[in-house]
Parts: sequence; C-alpha cells; structure tokens
Amino acid sequence: MSRSTAPFAGFEWLIAWRYLRARRREGGVSVMTWISLIGITLAVFALVATFAVRTGFRAEFTDRILGANAHVTLYHMKDGRIAPMPDFDAVTAKVAAVPGVVRAAPMVSAQVMATARGRNAGVQVFGERRSDLETLPLIETPERRWGSLDGFGGEENGIAIGSGVARELGLFVGDTVTLISPDGVKTAFGATSPRINNYKIAYIFQIGRYDIDRVRVYLPLAESQKFFNHQDTVDQIEVMVDRPEALGSSRAPDALTARIADAVPGMSVLTWKDTNGAYLQALTMEDNVMFVILSILVLIASLNITSGLVMLVKNKGRDVGVLRSMGLTQGSILRVFFICGASIGVVGTILGVVLGCLFAIYIDPIFTFVNTVAGGGVWDPSQRMLSQLPAKLVWWDVFRAAALSFLLSCLVTIFPARRAARLNPVEALRYE
Repeated sequence: MSRSTAPFAGFEWLIAWRYLRARRREGGVSVMTWISLIGITLAVFALVATFAVRTGFRAEFTDRILGANAHVTLYHMKDGRIAPMPDFDAVTAKVAAVPGVVRAAPMVSAQVMATARGRNAGVQVFGERRSDLETLPLIETPERRWGSLDGFGGEENGIAIGSGVARELGLFVGDTVTLISPDGVKTAFGATSPRINNYKIAYIFQIGRYDIDRVRVYLPLAESQKFFNHQDTVDQIEVMVDRPEALGSSRAPDALTARIADAVPGMSVLTWKDTNGAYLQALTMEDNVMFVILSILVLIASLNITSGLVMLVKNKGRDVGVLRSMGLTQGSILRVFFICGASIGVVGTILGVVLGCLFAIYIDPIFTFVNTVAGGGVWDPSQRMLSQLPAKLVWWDVFRAAALSFLLSCLVTIFPARRAARLNPVEALRYE
C-alpha cells in the first residue's frame, strides 16, 4: 500500500532533474527542453526590454515637458480672447505665495519669423526676465549648451535660442539673427508695418526634445514687450509646482490647481495635462495594448513546455509504471513532472529578466552599434521628439514580467503533469 510523502521531497527533484537532462536515446526530450527554455527567455527579454523603453520614453517625454514648460499657465480672457495683463507683478506675487508653487514668472509669447545667412525659420518667442529664465531646469542645465546666460539681455540685448533654430539658420554664439514680427509699428495711414530687429546670440541650448529645440527663442522681457507692442503688459504667468504629476486638469482640478485659481480670481487656469493629456492617455493605452500582446507572446513560448512534457510523459510511461509499482503516489508523479516544466519556466524567466535588464542598462552602446551597422539615421528626432532612445528600469515592471512568465509556465505544466499522474501502471507495464 502506497503512503503519502512530503510534497516536493528530495527524490522528486532528483527524478525531475534526471528527466530534464536525459538524452533522446534515453527517452528524454532535451531538444524540446532547450527550445522551451530559449522561447521563454526571449519572450521575457522582449517583455522587460519593451517595458523599459516604454517607461523611459514616457519619463523622458514628461521630464522634457515639465522641465522647459509651465506646469500651470495663468492668463486673462476678455471677449473670448487672451487680453494683456497690466498688473502682472502683483498677480505673480500672489501665485508665488501659494503653498506648493516653486516658480512664478510673467511671460510674453508670440510667433515670428527668424532670418540669418539667407535662411528663414518660423520660431516661437518667449519673453522672460533673466532671473526667471535661470530657474527653468532644462534651460539652465540642458542636455548640451553653448555660450552663457550671463550675456542674456544686458547692453547687447543677447538672446537664447534652441539648437534646432541655430542649426536651421547656421548660427553660432556671437552671431546675429533678425526677428520679423508682422504686428509692428502703426503708420500714419493706419496700416501696420512689420517690426524688424537684430539680436546677438548669447546662449544656445539643446534640451533633447525636437519640438522645443527647433522653434524656441528667449528674449528679455522688457525687449519682448517693446517688440510686440505690449507696453508694460504680459500675456501670461508661467507657474511651476513641486509635484507636477499630481496636478489635475482645468476640467478636473486638484487641490493645488484650485488654490492657485482662488489666489487670482477671474484668471483662467490651464495645466500641462490640458495641453498634453491626450498624448499621455494615448501612451497609457499603448502601454496596456503592448502588455497584452507581449503576454500572448509569453504564453505561446510557455506552450512549448506543454508539448515537451507531453512527449516526456509518453517516453517515460514505463518509468512512471515502475515508480507507481514501487509505491509512489499520484501526487509524487504529478510533482515530478510539474518540477520539470516549472524549472524550465523559472530558468527561462531568470535569463530573460537578466538579458532585459542588461539591454536597458546598456541601451546607449547597443543602439549606437545598431545605428552604425545600419549606416545611421535609425533614430529621427523630428519624428520621435527625443534626441535619443530612452530606457528606464522600474522594478514593478520587471516583477510583472517575471511573475507573468512564472505563472504561465506553472499553469501550462499542470495538464501534462496530471496526465502522467493518472497513468495506469498496469497499462504502462503490460507490454514490458
């Protein structure tokens, strides 16, 4: 009479290990074992690597938004249009006093034509004080920079431009650029002639986001007020907060957004999620779809374990009959074959996680090698907005990938393991 044994006893592991390393002529399926192992490894690697790139892309994109743009924008609406704000210093002081606000700066914004060396480019001009510009994280400490903000404003009226603008117009620090605004000086006949001014380049910045580097130009606030006929007024107040990710939108404001609005009643409030929320929602949806698709890939790789174990059970039918006749219970047989399948899943998962983490850590040299082999041009910043391929390891993502692979490996192992456990020893040994 058979008696029960402790689950996952040492002899069960020993038998499982012997089956896994057995050669085909010994009734093993080592080739299928290797195929299953490689499949699981590659599937988990793809899952971890994709998670890292997607998380890195989202983090880099968000950091570029939050580091060079306002988290909250305040402006005054009149007759359905943005109206000039004459008392901007008082408004700025009130907003800066709100708990959670780390920066508040008055600003003039407009689009003009820039020309130099016979080239033209449409640019977006932001007029700010030098003291305020120096508090913009990605302008003060960008990815790359040329020149210095010490020359911004001053006697020479130095300005700051993005690296994309400089490249488009062929400009370097110390060169002169001409800005042309259609909203210029009114003539005696009532018409408006374009305003044309020349400015010296004092600072060139590259923050790594193409749509900012390619169009942005910073002028001193006083000069921009003259250039755009603002006469001691500004367009908006640029606000930055200590926790921008927690901000709501104008339709669903959070507590901080509500406090800012209460501090300056009558002002319109626009958060960064209002302007970029649709894109972030698209990224979230894409992440979820990608997770489902790659989960199916892991499932397909896990099914190789099932086919391998079915072959193993068929080849080891005689062994199962002998083991059962020696007193092993159905539970012991089930655990032996379960260990076989789960071990493949565990080892493949570990290898896949290691490869995925290494890919994320060393993505720059890997991508440089791929770009070199492909002859360059693999990554186009004008299409992807970022200057390089980002990757960021988040341990929750790594855990999700590992847990999914392990769970699926265990689940697909149960069917062939139960089939082996229910094998009748008499039938297995009848023709032996």
